[in-house]
Amino acid sequence: MDAAIEVADLRKTYRGRRTGEVRAVDGVSFRVERGEFFGILGPNGAGKTTTLEIVEGLRKPDSGTVRLLGRSPWPHSPELTGRLGVQLQASAFFEFLTAREQLETFAKLYGEGRERAMAMLDLVGLADSANVRAEKLSGGQKQRLSIACSLVGDPELVFLDEPTAALDPQARRNLWDLIRRINDEGRTVVLTTHYMEEAEALCDRVAIMDAGRIRATGSPAELIGSLDAPTRIAVAAGQLDADRAAALAGGDPVREEDGRVVFETRDPQKLLTELAADGALQGLSVRTANLEDVFLDVTGREWRE
Repeated sequence: MDAAIEVADLRKTYRGRRTGEVRAVDGVSFRVERGEFFGILGPNGAGKTTTLEIVEGLRKPDSGTVRLLGRSPWPHSPELTGRLGVQLQASAFFEFLTAREQLETFAKLYGEGRERAMAMLDLVGLADSANVRAEKLSGGQKQRLSIACSLVGDPELVFLDEPTAALDPQARRNLWDLIRRINDEGRTVVLTTHYMEEAEALCDRVAIMDAGRIRATGSPAELIGSLDAPTRIAVAAGQLDADRAAALAGGDPVREEDGRVVFETRDPQKLLTELAADGALQGLSVRTANLEDVFLDVTGREWRE
């Protein structure tokens, strides 16, 4: 079966009087299989949004090729319109229309009826707010309405551009459940996000972009494993004297910070066993590497504008 997305050597350069030549996308290639949940990560200015806009057919590349469901999205392909769902980073709704009226309007554009619009309201948990004007909805409700609009045409391939940005933790987690359900129904999902825990929880594979290029691709587990980072174990200070802490560390890094003794080890099982034998588990915390560590290792730690 053909891939859902095939991108080869994509390039896009912008030229400005003040900025000069900026290579926003510089030789990007990747493939997304049908039914896959694929994430695109990167710092500000990495080229994520430009890449996504080209892939969606909203922007013309300088060079390179894109195939969506076996077809080129540029120039506009009517055959693809009903097969794609796009939720943009900034959503704009029609003024003075209720959530139901917004969805009914979008449904008509795809040749769908009122029943489909109501089904989407129910899917995203907005049935009780069907008659509330869009501008009166909360931030999380607006994001769910935006996703509902992208799904009303029953697409095979869904693009979500930072769907949980600026949401509180509860709203974000609820939206994760909805996004998982979209993928579980067999749709291919492409997600851009700044939240590493979100990508780690949702994505089958991720691509990390920086300076217009893809720097790493793989499943979150594969990327974390490739980092070969030590496990960080901390216990409350005062349970171990300095000599015993150094002996337990066995030459690995150990330091005291914020009232805790912090070890970095590649043999956490042995260290935890010895700490337990010493009765030094008060305030225990264990932190293994995660996708954020990979992200920082790949893109660096400097400030981005």
